[in-house]
Amino acid sequence: MDYDSLRNDRDDVVRDGAAFAAYLQPGALIDSDHPKIIDYASRVAGSGSDQAKALRLYYAVRDGLRYDPYNTPMKREAYRASTTLAAGHGYCVNKSGLMAAVCRASAIPARVGYADVRNHMTTKRLSELMGSDVFYYHGYTEVWLEGRWVKATPAFNKELTERFGLRPLEWDGVADSIYHPFDLSGRRHMEYLAYRGVFADIPFDEIRDAFRHYYPRMTRQQEEMPLGSTLGGDFGAEGAREAASK
Repeated sequence: MDYDSLRNDRDDVVRDGAAFAAYLQPGALIDSDHPKIIDYASRVAGSGSDQAKALRLYYAVRDGLRYDPYNTPMKREAYRASTTLAAGHGYCVNKSGLMAAVCRASAIPARVGYADVRNHMTTKRLSELMGSDVFYYHGYTEVWLEGRWVKATPAFNKELTERFGLRPLEWDGVADSIYHPFDLSGRRHMEYLAYRGVFADIPFDEIRDAFRHYYPRMTRQQEEMPLGSTLGGDFGAEGAREAASK
């Protein structure tokens, strides 16, 4: 497949043809009907408006699960929201899926979207594994609030951003929460290059096959990982060391 042909300059292309009702229903990977997802969402969301509930869920997912780009096996089960919650870590794709799941479990419509971004603040080890500074299929969540879709990106936990010298990505439920173009020192951080569409469920097969194409070395290693195993490494510590040397 020509994966570059799936890039778009619009961020609202519904790639899977899903109807709005799908954004409240459980999916195979956005398993909002899983008992642990339901329990977590109930404890965290609390009462009040959809906006108030979504904000509590956003900060819980952002900071309660450590960002870890290395240690999610490239296996369907590892991308299930309930698996991500149990693991306590993930990266943008599976953390955004978890955010969508807990929103749906709280009766708030949510879907997942993807973009290609150039990340100027990655680490040497991750760049070498990926063979690129472009993060293809960077995941975010869109939440339906006050009659419109609002983007939320719960990937980088606050502790990680502090170690990298970045601003934590806040969200008010009104404006889109997408990554800052510059860090606290004025250095380039993140550039949005193109969009890959929005989906009712994580398009695992497409992402896996695209990663095989774009990141063959890292994807091969992650496909060989059994569930629960790791590639090792501490992304936060790597970032802190490299940020201190600049």
